[in-house]
Amino acid sequence: MKFIPTIGLEVHCQLNTRSKLFSTAATSFGADANTEVQTVCLGLPGALPVLNYEAVRKAVKAGLALGGVIHERSKFDRKNYFYPDLPKGYQISQFFEPYCTKAAIDIEIESGKKRIGITRIHIEEDAGKLMHSEDPLVHESYVDLNRAGTPLIEIVSEPEIDNSDEAVLYLTELKKILEYIDVSDCNMEQGSLRVDANVSIRPEGSDKLGTRVEIKNLNSFKAVKAAIEYEIRRHTEVIESGGKIVQETRLYNAVRDTTQSMRSKEEAHDYRYFPDPDLVPLILKPADIEEIRKDLPELAHQKRARYVAEFGLPEYDAGVLTADRSTALYYEDVIRAGAPAKKASNWVMVEMLAIVKEKNKALTELFPPTNLAELIQLIDSGVISGKIAKEVFADMIATGKKPKAIVDEKGMSQISDEGAIREIVLAVMGEHPASVADFKAGKDRALKHLQGEIMKKTRGKVNPQVANKLLEEELKK
Repeated sequence: MKFIPTIGLEVHCQLNTRSKLFSTAATSFGADANTEVQTVCLGLPGALPVLNYEAVRKAVKAGLALGGVIHERSKFDRKNYFYPDLPKGYQISQFFEPYCTKAAIDIEIESGKKRIGITRIHIEEDAGKLMHSEDPLVHESYVDLNRAGTPLIEIVSEPEIDNSDEAVLYLTELKKILEYIDVSDCNMEQGSLRVDANVSIRPEGSDKLGTRVEIKNLNSFKAVKAAIEYEIRRHTEVIESGGKIVQETRLYNAVRDTTQSMRSKEEAHDYRYFPDPDLVPLILKPADIEEIRKDLPELAHQKRARYVAEFGLPEYDAGVLTADRSTALYYEDVIRAGAPAKKASNWVMVEMLAIVKEKNKALTELFPPTNLAELIQLIDSGVISGKIAKEVFADMIATGKKPKAIVDEKGMSQISDEGAIREIVLAVMGEHPASVADFKAGKDRALKHLQGEIMKKTRGKVNPQVANKLLEEELKK
């Protein structure tokens, strides 16, 4: 029997505010345990929450960028459960009335564009973090509440994802949008973006969804893909052997590339949700929503279309340059500094991004975009050749100096004077009479040999177009 997978994703995204959702405690990563806390985070008696409007603004910005409906009224609820890293015994979230619904993300698959719906986006606070002793003989766990109260948005997709590849495409596009609008750093290693995957399978031809299993806290796209694929295989094997899938929560083990049971799945009513009595409903005026909408930057798909239409770039180039917002902004600054669009695209895509990957640095950490524009202009004006430009580029990376300064210091300017080049051409022809004779005999390879010797003699400084033209003129004589 063939089975059809159905996948839904719940993404927890940490908003990059300086303080927490309901307190003034800081949210910076890497502080000593339990130092970024105060009375609200610790759940001390009498401590009352005060909503962080900047977190609301960023949450609304995300909802608008994802094409969602922003509700003028939403409210906070208490999600009650016991866990050592939850000092209040409940988590403040939005359950009954989220602030955003009916959003969507478009992904590109083989058959074309596919739209994956987003059921809801709601605001909630994060829990703390448990750290377990790595010594197998020490059965101790420690609680760090630095993360408790950090502002999150939870983005819940419709169960419209068909396989692990689509899940990764969805997450890639979502991460790109969140980074473009600067509401989160989306650092999965630090927990700024965490994914829960809901997986089920059903027999082909059946409309009834199978029993759903949730895989919690996936912290990389690789883990999301591997965990989904493992669960699909596991469900298939269980059903084909006559067993039944149990609704439960599981964890992914990256070392074993398997999932393991964490707990039986609670239904929503087990959390005993009820409205938070300490918080009034969140009311957003239409003018507030429109003001946030005006603050939205140009998104990746909009930039991509503009690069093709305005700059004449191929779709591939536009896709690479807009995959990351910092790359797109760097590229635009190179053009703004006077470099032609296509040449700027080639240098950023090929040379710059290769160094970024090699050195694990941001583009702006290598050198400013004005320096790259200056290098391209030196090539265009004939001051240096493309070959010399590669040497200058390497020096720019190593020293941080401007290209013109490097060219002047090392005497790397291109020889473009026709008189000087003709003398060099004649000298090379005199030094290689056999190649000249071969050319006259119709051997095309001889021409390339002579061109190479000219470049060697001038250490690549000669203008290749002028040298080739003069060489052909002299050979015809």
